[in-house]
Amino acid sequence: MAKLYLVATPIGNLKDITLRALEILKTVDVVLCEDTRTTRKLLSHYDIHTPTRSFHQHTSALELRQIKELLAQDKTIALVTDAGTPCISDPGNMLIQSIIADSNLSSRVAIHPIPGASALITLISVAGLPADEFTFLGFVPVKKHRAQFFKMIDESPRSIVCYESTHRIIKTLEELQSILTNTSRRVCVGRELTKQFETLYRGTVEEVLQQLKAGSTKGEFVIMIAP
Repeated sequence: MAKLYLVATPIGNLKDITLRALEILKTVDVVLCEDTRTTRKLLSHYDIHTPTRSFHQHTSALELRQIKELLAQDKTIALVTDAGTPCISDPGNMLIQSIIADSNLSSRVAIHPIPGASALITLISVAGLPADEFTFLGFVPVKKHRAQFFKMIDESPRSIVCYESTHRIIKTLEELQSILTNTSRRVCVGRELTKQFETLYRGTVEEVLQQLKAGSTKGEFVIMIAP
C-alpha cells in the first residue's frame, strides 16, 4: 500500500521539528514541497538527501496526475509546506481531496499526519486571550471580500485568528480598527514567531498599531482578536 505523510516543518527555528518527521523525510521516496529551495535548506541542515518535487497552488492537472501515479505504484511520499503544518491555508489540501475523490486510489493510499509546528497554535498558546473556542480565517483577503471579512470579525462571539503579510499588516489593522464596534477588544499580534526577532504585540488594535509603527513590520504575522 502507498503511503502519504503530511509532515509538519519548522515555522522559523530549524530545531522545531520532531524526530519522527526527520525519520519520515529520510526514508520516503520523494518529498513534495511548496518551494523546493525552501525545503532543501531544511533537508540539507539535517543531511537528508531525499529527492524533492514541487507541489503548489499552480501545480497543473498533469503534474497532479503524475504524483497520483507514483502513489498507484505504491511509492511513499512526504508532503510539506514551506513552514508549519501542510494543508492548513495551504495548497496541499488539493492533493488530499483529489486522492479521497479517486475511487481507484483512495483505498490504496494510507494518509498519515506527522504533527508538529503551526503558527496558528503557536500564537494562541502565548496570546493570553480566550482560546477555549476560536475561529481560524486563514489569510486576510487581499482585495475581494475584505469588507465581509472584517464584518465577520466584528460580529464574532469567539476569538478570531488569521494570517497577514508584511506588506499589508498596517493596512489590515487600520481597517480593523475602523470597523470594530467595540474598540476595546484585545488583540495579540505575533511577528516572526520562533525566529531570532520574534516579537509579540498586545493591547487594543490602536495600541498594537502604535507599537508596530514604532518598531518593525518586516516578517510574517499572525493576528488573534479576542471577542
